[in-house]
Amino acid sequence: MGLLAGCAAVGHLDTLPEGRYTTIQTNDATLQGAWPNGRSLYARQSADTLYLLPDSAAHSRTTWAPLPAYYRLRPGRHIVLAARRLDVDVFTIPFKVRPPRAGVPVQLNTNFNAALYLGRRLDFYHLTSHQLLGGRRQPIIRTTGLGYGIFTGLGSSQITPDFTRQHATTDYEGFVLHAGVATIYDAHIFNLGLAVGADQLLGPDGRHWIYQRKPWFGVLFGLDLN
Repeated sequence: MGLLAGCAAVGHLDTLPEGRYTTIQTNDATLQGAWPNGRSLYARQSADTLYLLPDSAAHSRTTWAPLPAYYRLRPGRHIVLAARRLDVDVFTIPFKVRPPRAGVPVQLNTNFNAALYLGRRLDFYHLTSHQLLGGRRQPIIRTTGLGYGIFTGLGSSQITPDFTRQHATTDYEGFVLHAGVATIYDAHIFNLGLAVGADQLLGPDGRHWIYQRKPWFGVLFGLDLN
């Protein structure tokens, strides 16, 4: 987490996305009484003000007026909201670590690999404000996301006689299909994940490949282009 915090823009938003949330925690006693932890709500932000609706009422409302509740973000006070959603992303796999097998030591595979990821994620939003000169308040929104899911994709791997029990007649780059499971950390600008997967080598050497459908460990990396 310390490495991910190196970029000042990571995990910061200008405005809370309008939508449904669950209250996680607040240090404001007034807000805690009105919106206890675990309560679902519909929220919209305008400048330093949060407009809040009970989630049950949000389904039947088409406008925001009149608003039954609002909350002014204040320095020294915060509220933490969470939102769950489906996550679809495209990742690269910078490297795969293959455990020792058939007399071959641990292998670090840095060939091209891409993956389509599908999973569930939980986004956290920490909202507070900063007092500026002149009395104006600047909202501060920090966000992070955690998720888990499955992935599949296409990549390549170095194929040699040693990796195919001497059946390959030359060294070459072979195409592989891969699939597995992963956990994801979303820093808003980029996504980073830890993955466990398995490869299937395409072509006649696949049945002799020592890593055919054997587990590997790796990292997923992707940029948030939205």
